[in-house]
Amino acid sequence: MRHVIDQAAAWQASTTRFAMATVVHTWGSAPHAAGTSMLVAEDGRVVGSVSGGCVEAAVCAVAEDVLAGAGPARETYGVSDDDAFSVGLTCGGTIEVLIREVTAAAPLARVAADLAAHVPVALVTPTEGGPGSLAVGDSGVSGSLGDARLDRAAAQAAEALLARGTSGLVRVGEPGPDPSCAPERELFVQVFGAPPHLLVCGAVEFARPLVRIGALLGHRVTVCDARPVFATAARFPEAHEVVVDWPHRWFAAHEDQVDAATAVCVLTHDARFDVPVLELALRSRAGYVGAMGSRRTHEDRLARLRSAGLGEAELARLRSPIGLDLGGRGPEETAVSIAAELIAVRRGGSGRALSGLAGPVHAS
Repeated sequence: MRHVIDQAAAWQASTTRFAMATVVHTWGSAPHAAGTSMLVAEDGRVVGSVSGGCVEAAVCAVAEDVLAGAGPARETYGVSDDDAFSVGLTCGGTIEVLIREVTAAAPLARVAADLAAHVPVALVTPTEGGPGSLAVGDSGVSGSLGDARLDRAAAQAAEALLARGTSGLVRVGEPGPDPSCAPERELFVQVFGAPPHLLVCGAVEFARPLVRIGALLGHRVTVCDARPVFATAARFPEAHEVVVDWPHRWFAAHEDQVDAATAVCVLTHDARFDVPVLELALRSRAGYVGAMGSRRTHEDRLARLRSAGLGEAELARLRSPIGLDLGGRGPEETAVSIAAELIAVRRGGSGRALSGLAGPVHAS
């Protein structure tokens, strides 16, 4: 989503007229979650997606009407539609999309800046028309919905969704003429959480494709290795930072930033590097801890970690040998297997072939 917001901020700055289409609700096997957006410029350019490609043409047609003066629109697309095959989600899901023109007052530059700084932020937009939008986050509140009371109520609702890390529809205010209350409005809160962090320990050849894939999947990627000849920005141009330090020392200094969205991949398969950082990572809040190496290396590593005082529950968190069994070889295919395991752990997937499972492809 960051590239969509960056493009929206750029178009806004260049006075390009455009509409933003945002998924505000999903049912069944929807390919994208609520909060996913695409942009449609007045000159026909399109950035982003709201489905697997099956409703984009219909959304573009509505966006053209919106830019022609029709006002905001909410459209539902799914297999229940009469023309489901031509515009619906043939995979079985249903999505509701809000399409509205983005004005110069929308605080998109603020949202883009927070995303670039890895700061969680929410964009609040009225669903029933009306002026303005809000950006809410650690940097405060930017923009306005045209009413100070409504702004306060919307900010509180956005902060609650930011804490949960989910986008969604909210209704704030009170119906009726009471001037002390915010007017009742339905709003969509589009939450942009901090990106998950991928810590790659070991600037080895296998790390290079993993860094590329990790960045492609939206991770903030750190490469850490004590050897300056290997830990260079030139070897890892997609990494957000390349650190020359012992991984365990770097980890200890940044442990307060480690959370369930942190993945630690130890690729050196050298006990001098591996064991100290794994000892810290397995005792931390990291959601994923994996280490490369053969099964014999894994057994030796477990023995060393037990000697360091780790218990069986902590050792059970270690994913080693790292990655899913895809039968691949070499750095690139190994990186795919590691990334697949990262996704499965983060999303709760089984790692099994979809053809052997029942139920929706995209679980709610």
